[in-house]
Amino acid sequence: MSTDAYNYSNVAVLGAGESGVSVARLLAAEGSQVHVLDTAPPEALEARSSSLAELGIPLIMGGRATDVPQGTTLAVLSPGVDPASDQVQSFVRAGVPLSGELEIAWERCQCPVVAVTGTNGKTTTTQLIEVMFNAAGVRTQACGNIGPAFSAHVSGSKDLDVMTVEVSSFQLETVRTFRPRIAVWLNFAADHLDRYASMEEYFAAKLRIFENQGDDDWAVVNARDNLPALKARKLTFDAQNPGADFGLVQEAIVFRGSPVLSMAETRLSGVHNAENLMAALATGHAWGLSWDSMKAALCAYRPLPHRCEVVGVFNGVEYVNDSKATNLDAVEKALASEKRRVILIAGGKDKGFEFDSITSLVASRCRSAVLIGEMAQRIEAQWSNSVPCRRAETLAEAVQISSREALPGDVVLFSPGTSSFDMFKNYADRGNQFRALVSNLSA
Repeated sequence: MSTDAYNYSNVAVLGAGESGVSVARLLAAEGSQVHVLDTAPPEALEARSSSLAELGIPLIMGGRATDVPQGTTLAVLSPGVDPASDQVQSFVRAGVPLSGELEIAWERCQCPVVAVTGTNGKTTTTQLIEVMFNAAGVRTQACGNIGPAFSAHVSGSKDLDVMTVEVSSFQLETVRTFRPRIAVWLNFAADHLDRYASMEEYFAAKLRIFENQGDDDWAVVNARDNLPALKARKLTFDAQNPGADFGLVQEAIVFRGSPVLSMAETRLSGVHNAENLMAALATGHAWGLSWDSMKAALCAYRPLPHRCEVVGVFNGVEYVNDSKATNLDAVEKALASEKRRVILIAGGKDKGFEFDSITSLVASRCRSAVLIGEMAQRIEAQWSNSVPCRRAETLAEAVQISSREALPGDVVLFSPGTSSFDMFKNYADRGNQFRALVSNLSA
């Protein structure tokens, strides 16, 4: 891909997270003068500052990170940096061109790209495609939002047949020429309304995955989502309604009516995972793979942690860690897949949406709800007339309350429905803490 669009002589990378550091290393190795700027306090970035200094890359921290370094020719945004932030706007006012880590990596990529987006299921589907392609002899590397960053692996693209990249709406905000050979759209639901002014704005950001595709590219899309006309050739999937190219009939995935893969052959369950498998199969079909070459790897794939993961059974009660559920659509899918009575542990950071849209589902599936985090009181106000609610100050207290209320045959489901930076480092941290608390129940 061409790298002539920007002047890379003096680059400011905004954000010292994994993506920011990876693209800073990439550009510095090419000879660019690079500064990394992060508004977090210096004490939070000591280790990162030291590792960058060893590469000759200065890290500007705290309040000074909103100042534009003299001579800056390009600013590269990390996905976690909001384009509307004061830091970014200072570069806009200075007339500095903006790009993003995804775009910078794409410009240097020497093989085609499969890009996967969606509100939920991105990481599972990205991994399914990776193991499926590699097993079929198509050399690929999963990267992007899944971690590590696209820019961390792009130098190896010359030795690959395709790169499989998980992309978020945040990453797509700054694309300019990014053009995946196959773009996968898994689903769309309310999320990130603490960053976007509306659902329409969030939808528009995700749609940019198709922006530069042509009629020789492929779009693999969920048939239930009302997408505009696309230039690429299209394959559709839908596990809930007939009519799509890929569907679900009696627990078997079918392609235009012909059985392709039985869910019982795989280690995945639930309608949401059926659609993740359909998206992977559609991607392989678009690439030209046979069904047989795809099936073995998909059947051998093991679910990732923190996604409806059974972490213990005590006194006849099953404890399920669904910490990756950072929006309501994920909670809805977890509850819809559960036939037993549920004690639901939910709540966390306020991301700009309410929990009232799933009240009736919670009432029909849950014995009670235990609520945590800064949204606990609001959720209780929305649910308490339909299902018994308790508030807990900590996750440990929530697990104790749930263990007392659950009856043999019940499920305690930890599916927060939002992020939890108010209480934990990330979803993996809170999932690991839940697993440890459940393990302690036996003591």
